[in-house]
Amino acid sequence: QVQLVESGGGLVQAGGSLRLSCAASGGTFSRYALGWFRQAPGKEREFVAAISWSGGSTYYTDPVKGRFTISRNNANNTVYLQMNSLKPEDTAVYYCAATLGRSFYYTIWSRYDYWGQGTQVTVSS
Repeated sequence: QVQLVESGGGLVQAGGSLRLSCAASGGTFSRYALGWFRQAPGKEREFVAAISWSGGSTYYTDPVKGRFTISRNNANNTVYLQMNSLKPEDTAVYYCAATLGRSFYYTIWSRYDYWGQGTQVTVSS
């Protein structure tokens, strides 16, 4: 059983930056690929980024490519999402999730086994 706890959300102006963190406990962190998803009010949960168990491969949805960076530190069981050049359309609750699944499932939220409680990111115009 893996527990995930996100932090780092908040209110920021358009063009600003935030770094989200997700701390894991209760499992072998390095076995899992990690993903970030987001959900805005009235919208479906959508894939943002994912990173393989080793950190050697990363994946991004097109709207965040070049602005967001996912990384992980297996020594301290934490995954990060650095978000730069934020836009109002990035406003959402951001969730981290863990999966033992294969890479072609990384964009599918239902393929993840464990989820954090979410952290709110609000970008003002």
